[in-house]
Formats: sequence, C-alpha cells, structure tokens
Amino acid sequence: MDAVTTAAPNTSLRQRMLQDMQMRGLGEHTQKDYIRHVRRFAAFLGQPPDTATVEDLRRFQLDQHERAVGPGTINGAVSALRFLFGITLRRPEMALGLVVIHVAPKLRVVLSVEETARLLEAAPGIKYKAALSVAYGAGLRVSEVAHLKVGDIDSERMIIRVEQGKGRKDRNAMLSPHLLDLLRQWWREGKRRGVMLPHGWLFPGRS
Repeated sequence: MDAVTTAAPNTSLRQRMLQDMQMRGLGEHTQKDYIRHVRRFAAFLGQPPDTATVEDLRRFQLDQHERAVGPGTINGAVSALRFLFGITLRRPEMALGLVVIHVAPKLRVVLSVEETARLLEAAPGIKYKAALSVAYGAGLRVSEVAHLKVGDIDSERMIIRVEQGKGRKDRNAMLSPHLLDLLRQWWREGKRRGVMLPHGWLFPGRS
C-alpha cells in the first residue's frame, strides 16, 4: 500500500489501516507484515485493494497455492486481508471466503543438559555466556534479553523483570542462584571494561 498500483500510492487507505492497527494495539512488526501483505495483494490486483471483489480474493489465494507459497505467508495474508476488509473498510463479508491453512505442529528439538552446557561453554566470553544463560535459564526471547537493563535484575526477590515482552506485556522470570552468580561475574567484568552503567543496558552493544 506504499505503491499499490501503477498510479499514485493509496496513502489515505494505508494511513487509515495503520491508525486502526495502532488503536487495537497491534505490534510494530505485525503492522509492517499486514501492510506488506496488503501491498502484495494490491500488486496482484493491479489497482487499489478497496476496489477488490470476492472473486479477486479467491483468485489471489489460488495464485498463492499455484506458486507454492508457504503456509505461514498464506495465513499471514489472510490475517492482513481480514483486518483490511473487516476493520478498515468495514466489509467483513468480503473475507468470508479466505482460507487458512492448518499445519500440524512439529515437535521442537530440545537440547539435552549436556548439549546445553557445551553450547554455553563455547560462548565467546562472559558477556555472551551470561546472555545465553539468561535466555535458556529464564526462558527469555532474544529481543527480551537484548532489552534488559541492569535494574531489571532483582536479586532480593530473585526475579528478572521483563518489560514489554511478547504481546507488549510485562512479566517476571525466575532468577536462579547460579544465574545470579554468572550475572555478577559479567557485572564486574563489564565495569572493568567501562561498558556497564548503573542504569544502563545489561548487555550493551557497540551502538
């Protein structure tokens, strides 16, 4: 929807959709994904998406299947188009024919304790060992680890405060004595290097 047709961009529709997503608390990544999917639909259509018909949506999904587009992309497009027609354009009947692909969940590969220990020992330095240990030991995502600050480590209550994690929600994660000891080792090393600030990032990067 940045440049959805061969003519001028349909910026007013894009802006309305962005506002609708913001009002409903959709995350930044979700907003970008929805806009990207709608832009692809508009490119397929060759005209603004608000001029589409039910048959256009059916042709679009058939085209995706014929091109062997992955289930994740197809389902993402369905969610984006349902939002566009159901919320922004207030034409929910348009999306009734959109089909979601149901994929059987696969069991994830889980490392053994020994494999995890070897992985952590292979980390290039105390900083990365501490960061990987926080992700593994406290169950944090990469983005959550990267956004931790020194003050998020509560050694008195033995918890790690995670602000604006998945779903933009705050939560607490358990802090084990072993992990606390490792973080203290990194704190001392970080202070020696001059990169650790009292209220700064727990794992500061170059930028």
